[in-house]
Amino acid sequence: MLMGNLSVFLSVLVFNQCSAYFNVEKRQDCFCQLYGTIDECSCNIDTVDHFNNVRVYPRLKSLLLKDYFRFYKVNLKRPCPFWSDDSKCAMKDCHVQTCPPEEIPEGLKGQRRPSVSAGPSQKYSKRTNEDCETHHNDLDYLNKTISEKVQKDMQMWEAYDDATDNFCVLDENDQEAEYVDLLLNPERYTGYSGESAHRVWTSIYLENCFRPKKSFSFNSYIQSHKLNELCLEERVFYRSVSGLHASINTHLCADYLLGNGNGFALGKTKWGPNLEEFRRRFSPETTNGEGPNWLRNLYFIYLVELRALAKAAPYLEREEFYTGDESNDWDTQMAVKDLLNVIKSFGDHFDETTMFGDTEQAVKLKQEFRQHFRNITRIMDCVGCDKCRLWGKLQTNGLGTALKILFSGKFDRLIDNRSLDSLNKKEFQLQRSEIVSLINAFGRLSNSIYKLDDFRQMMR
Repeated sequence: MLMGNLSVFLSVLVFNQCSAYFNVEKRQDCFCQLYGTIDECSCNIDTVDHFNNVRVYPRLKSLLLKDYFRFYKVNLKRPCPFWSDDSKCAMKDCHVQTCPPEEIPEGLKGQRRPSVSAGPSQKYSKRTNEDCETHHNDLDYLNKTISEKVQKDMQMWEAYDDATDNFCVLDENDQEAEYVDLLLNPERYTGYSGESAHRVWTSIYLENCFRPKKSFSFNSYIQSHKLNELCLEERVFYRSVSGLHASINTHLCADYLLGNGNGFALGKTKWGPNLEEFRRRFSPETTNGEGPNWLRNLYFIYLVELRALAKAAPYLEREEFYTGDESNDWDTQMAVKDLLNVIKSFGDHFDETTMFGDTEQAVKLKQEFRQHFRNITRIMDCVGCDKCRLWGKLQTNGLGTALKILFSGKFDRLIDNRSLDSLNKKEFQLQRSEIVSLINAFGRLSNSIYKLDDFRQMMR
């Protein structure tokens, strides 16, 4: 009996060892079946996969249908500031459909909630003020007028203060900016590629990313083993840009232009996942072994923006998300609070406090970090496809807003020194376009991680 039990035990042990071996081999064969700890962070990929796909993605998918987040104000007409752009995409799928004024919610046109009528105390204050104005000659007169020159100077000071915090060039107050319905202009592979698209990413990596000083290469991408030659802040910058690039490429492969016209019912354009294109962009054989590392960087930037949302939660929970539709606005507030509660429950956020110390060198590096990223947001005006430009601007502005939240001294002081009841948004304020781009950009990262699982299933 004992020998029989021992025989069964050994058979089970051998079977488990063989199964484990073949499972490992299977995981390694599927290059997008990533596992292990995420660089610069303390959590692993499996944890993020489950957290995103089960808890975050469904909430974001619903939230981004709300009017507050579906309408984005952007200037798609600004010329490229770095080179002459003569490679505009002429394909119909590159075109962006802007919103006519009648389709824009009233609350997004600069309208505010109707003010509450004056109560007894306000009426009393008004009467007191009138009495004061009547008898001002009896008191020493206080001149409250400000000259036109001083007003202009103050505007310049305010713009300078904002620029020291912003990582992006924003379109919110641009006279040429127009509202775009993001649901009618989804991010897809439109056929825009070639030298124009390549030049954009080459400029980002070669001219605006930190690179190892001892082993400079004209190759756009930094090999993963050489990232250790960079300091922490420089590695974070590169991994964020690389993760954003990986996310965009994942979207394009998941919603690829499969055909147009001939061969399709009613001549409609057909979109869908393209596994071969995904392999071409990320498999080790076609990327000199770097494709899986780029996908790992996607998880890294996800954690960076996740941390920014958790940190900004006290601010965002007090936002009204006003569009003029009271019922819809209330639903949006509740949906945002629900999402933020889930995000705050995540145990292993990216830790930004390890970056940018108090030394003079660290302050200089932070300024360089911000300037590099501002340049990247300006490079998005060089994208030749309007739809690609729209989503490139939105996602870089979303990441820039996340960096602003993580590394702005004003925001840290606001959150640390004030209770929720006394938050003063005059000290630190996010414009509506920043909030919309932040949530939509995080939605794009969430969608990419979700779509990775689809590609894994297709490969199996």
